Amino acid sequence: MKSIELAQIDLNLLVAFESLFEERSVTAAAQKLYLGQPAMSAALGRLRTLFGDELFIRVGREMQPTAKAVALAPGISAALHQIRQTVRAIQNFAPASDSRDFTIGSADYTSFIMLPKLIADCDRAAPNLNFRTIEFEKDRVGDLLETGAIDLALGVFPNPPRQTTCLPLFREHFVGIARKHHPAIVRESISLDEFVSLSHVLVTIRRDITGEIDRALAVRNLQRRIVLTVPHVLVLPAIIASTDAIACVPLRMASYFSRLDEIEFFELPIELPAWTVSMLWSKLSDRDDANCWLRQTIQTLCTRI
Repeated sequence: MKSIELAQIDLNLLVAFESLFEERSVTAAAQKLYLGQPAMSAALGRLRTLFGDELFIRVGREMQPTAKAVALAPGISAALHQIRQTVRAIQNFAPASDSRDFTIGSADYTSFIMLPKLIADCDRAAPNLNFRTIEFEKDRVGDLLETGAIDLALGVFPNPPRQTTCLPLFREHFVGIARKHHPAIVRESISLDEFVSLSHVLVTIRRDITGEIDRALAVRNLQRRIVLTVPHVLVLPAIIASTDAIACVPLRMASYFSRLDEIEFFELPIELPAWTVSMLWSKLSDRDDANCWLRQTIQTLCTRI
């Protein structure tokens, strides 16, 4: 017998075979699949051509399977069961019982702000889900989403890659942080000259010492002294609380640091544009139930931060 190319097989024919094997009747099999009897008879004809065998022969009032049909039945049934399970798992995501992993592209800031609430919400509503976060380079985020290396990304995306969807989550802006009772900020406001004269800590994942603050100062022909650059924000509280250095961080992060009772935040004496923190995902995941649930969960929790 010549081999059968998989591309030649219509999945609907295998479903028809399964129904015929179970019902032993063209009429009953057609009714089970909500088909007309002529359509089922045509399907049986195509099956016979495909497998080179009669498959089902009328014996009395039933269509009895041939030896080849009996041999084919377990494999076809198992294959269709696996396909149904796979489709069901994708289409019927149940957060309360599902145990899958999600991978989120996220920098320090977005992880710091969003992950505590995400994990707290999932402890109650989706206790078996697992999350992984990875840092990413913005020029690679499109590839990471398209290949499924990450399910979505959090950050600032002024020029989203093609074939992605970008959803704004909230607006953010810079403020300054300093130790409690810092001599330069005991008053209601700090002047621009005082601000520039202080020692600064810059958080940057790039290997330079130029941030948004420095670009704004350069327009005014001013330059601050950056005494330290660090790639992670979580070291800031210990440094700021124990020195006279200051740092500029997003407001939501500064608000959290100020709860430590060793740090306070202040408005900057220089006007800087606010920015939008967004969520980015591949259009390939638009209608994936699990991805939709994750996006909705993050969007909802962002209304509370």
